[in-house]
Amino acid sequence: MYQLNEKTIHDIYAGWLGKTIGVRLGAAIEGWTYERIQAVYGELTHYPVDYKNFAADDDTNGPLFFLTGLEQAGSADAMTPRHVAQALLNYAPYEHGFFWWGGYGISTEHTAYLNLRAGIPAPRSGSISQNGAAVAEQIGGQIFIDTWGLVTPGNPALAAELAAKAASVMHGGNGIYGGIFIAVLISAAFADKDINSLLETALSYIPADCEYTRAVRAVMHFHAMHPEAGWRDCFQYVKANFGYDRYPGACHIIPNACVIILALLYGQGDFGNTLNICNMCGWDTDCNVGNLGAVMGVLVGIEGIDLDKWAKPINDLMICSSVMGDLNIQDLPWGASYIARLAFQLAGQQPPAPWDKALHAVLTDHFEYPSSTHVYRTRVHGPDSLHVSIENSDEQAHNGLRSLKVRGLHMRGEHRLHLYKQSYYRPEDFNDSRYDPDFSPTVYPGQRYAGWLYLPEGWPVLTACAYARDSRADQAWRGEEARLIPSQWLQLTLDIPSLSGGLIDEVGFELRLSEPMPHVADILFYLDEAQVTGQPDYTIDLSRESVHSWTFTHREVSQFSRLKGLSRLENDQLHLSCADYGEMYTGATTWQDYEARFTLTPHTGDRHHALVRVQGAQRCYAAGFDGRGRFALLKNNQGCYQPLAEAAFNWQHGQTYEVAIQAAGNKITASVGDVTLSHVDEESPWLSGAIGLGVRDGSHCALTSIRVN
Repeated sequence: MYQLNEKTIHDIYAGWLGKTIGVRLGAAIEGWTYERIQAVYGELTHYPVDYKNFAADDDTNGPLFFLTGLEQAGSADAMTPRHVAQALLNYAPYEHGFFWWGGYGISTEHTAYLNLRAGIPAPRSGSISQNGAAVAEQIGGQIFIDTWGLVTPGNPALAAELAAKAASVMHGGNGIYGGIFIAVLISAAFADKDINSLLETALSYIPADCEYTRAVRAVMHFHAMHPEAGWRDCFQYVKANFGYDRYPGACHIIPNACVIILALLYGQGDFGNTLNICNMCGWDTDCNVGNLGAVMGVLVGIEGIDLDKWAKPINDLMICSSVMGDLNIQDLPWGASYIARLAFQLAGQQPPAPWDKALHAVLTDHFEYPSSTHVYRTRVHGPDSLHVSIENSDEQAHNGLRSLKVRGLHMRGEHRLHLYKQSYYRPEDFNDSRYDPDFSPTVYPGQRYAGWLYLPEGWPVLTACAYARDSRADQAWRGEEARLIPSQWLQLTLDIPSLSGGLIDEVGFELRLSEPMPHVADILFYLDEAQVTGQPDYTIDLSRESVHSWTFTHREVSQFSRLKGLSRLENDQLHLSCADYGEMYTGATTWQDYEARFTLTPHTGDRHHALVRVQGAQRCYAAGFDGRGRFALLKNNQGCYQPLAEAAFNWQHGQTYEVAIQAAGNKITASVGDVTLSHVDEESPWLSGAIGLGVRDGSHCALTSIRVN
């Protein structure tokens, strides 16, 4: 029986990092043929594109968000395909972002999503009986499945069970078998480091007579019977016998499964070689290399990954394109901790120290994962002579075992060093618009930003302060400056002031030499346990917002993510209209108790709602005009708005109203004019979430501002 331990947690991080590396490695040549890759690159052993920041990708969207179905179910036994289906409907925007919306009957995921929205339940939503084999057996069955292996370390039977449930929401037949196979490979790799043994274990959980098994065994047989052949010879065999021309649909699972097996066998256990071989085979490269990255990350661990080559360009950043804008700005430690917490719960075990605390420090940058950086970067103001590097280190720690080490060469008195992380992103931060991300900030006015800094003995003394940048005013708010004391950890804090129309897009620490130096100085310090705490206190002024134009079809209002509907900025207001329903969100899913005051104007239709405690498209509270002459308080429970309280209110089109909603524990209070409604939700209350605007039944509403505190 495999026992989870600290190495397990590190390997979960390595698997999640490996997944991200593989997706990034293959993304730029997705859909290319082997021949085209050969002609353009020859031997491709590196990232084809040096991205500014790697944009959202379906291969990393699905695995983490679908895993929330397990959390909602409460246990592995209780989880059904329905829970994963609810996660899909909750986090996927309607026909934009998240994954490929290629059309009903063409894209497997699009087809299943529309089936679910139409009331066709999972697992029928993804079955062959509903959609036919060509649609049900496309590649998605395995590309979204990695987290089900990561969450079941050393327990392949449980990995197979959960993966089958998850894959069945959108797939059938070999689509499900591929999901089981990949999840079992990952789960088993925590304990078993022999590749052939892993393949046999994974095969033992799927039917011996299915096409997936036939294909895997054929590649294994070729490898065993032709020891003189290289991977290119094996690929020609795969192409001739299991190529795209042999299977229907846009991107069938079988050809891509074959190149995964090929790379595993010919990569000889080396992380880089294995991923590069798979990438050079072509076809659905980001999917295939992403799956392999997760397998190999667990197999070889952090120590088996060339971090400078593969991890440093990623810098722990994970961009997503869910319906929740704050969740679209993630880092790899956040995802790894989420997976690890669930893994220990499933195993009925407690994490060892310091992970018993670190895994639950959701909003703390603690650097306990080897190589983690939490997306911190550096920027220097002053002469070009200062060169700065950051790295994860076990030399110092405020709590736990590790911290972020920052070294600077040739610092002068006029230099100002900023160690920071972005809390908001814009189109210009990316090379492309892959899978249409949109964002809400992760830090807000009214909150506190703090972190611990350490200066070793024998190094020049630095003066530092915490800061936050309001990009709208192009102003940095700074906390109190303090001299770092050698051999002591010092906490620096900043209480970000309340702002109207501001947007915090960066937080960090500003450092300078404390005293003039007769010559340039080399510097060294450490950062640990940086975190954001406290309640938001700010006003969204729609006259200060703008439209972010990613592409001709991907244009979104700044700070807001969109589920569905037609949104636009007109006359200093955000307008939202719909044919059936439309919703937009902003703020953070971690907010708990707060009051939000919405200044809104109903224009057409009868249903106009202010939203609070938004956890996605399926979970929130709403208050507003819900029919002619009626003000109502409602709960969105798995996509169905249920009235909690209502009262007569003679609202009129074209009139502007302030709708106030207060969320305190499980009590929700809403008011407009002289009408107040209140409800104590004692049945599975939503206890945290963001804010938003909603319209239904063809309505059109305009939003002028939102005051949050």
